[in-house]
Amino acid sequence: MPVYVGLLRAVNLGGNSPLNMEALRAVLSRDGLERVQSFLQSGNVVFRSGKGSAADLEALIEKRVAADLRVRTLVFLRTAEEWSAIVARNPFPREAEVDPSHLVVTVLKNAPSKEAWRRLDSAPHDSERCSGAGRHAYIVYPDGIGRSRLTLIAIEKALGTPGTSRNWNTVRKLASISAGY
Repeated sequence: MPVYVGLLRAVNLGGNSPLNMEALRAVLSRDGLERVQSFLQSGNVVFRSGKGSAADLEALIEKRVAADLRVRTLVFLRTAEEWSAIVARNPFPREAEVDPSHLVVTVLKNAPSKEAWRRLDSAPHDSERCSGAGRHAYIVYPDGIGRSRLTLIAIEKALGTPGTSRNWNTVRKLASISAGY
């Protein structure tokens, strides 16, 4: 049975979209997802499920969170193997070691076109560096994320698909948790 890493977009950030992780685990478990574990308060879950495709599970979780917990959010799922590949393909290994809190992975709903990746490269940014392929973008924010003009909104506009971001510390921890299933 596949193991999934799930990311809920923009929950418990700055007082927006409050979501209790215990309640989230309970709702997901009631829907037949197994061994549901959350990490941090920002909508990260790991679980097992044999119930349909990742897209089916994303839709199910989005629906349940909206209906049962009254929070509208997007859900992004990757298998444990896909998550492990995200870690292995990191194009910024030095930054991952030296300053992992300023290295971010943006997980995307859809794979952007080559033209969309070129738009991201030309999006307004200062010292940030980007690299992406498939449904993942890696971004280094050496001066901090909060001051950057390369926001998630700018990234989504350039790539033409929704996304959610996690810093490298969280990415590695989710890889460790999902590998242990």
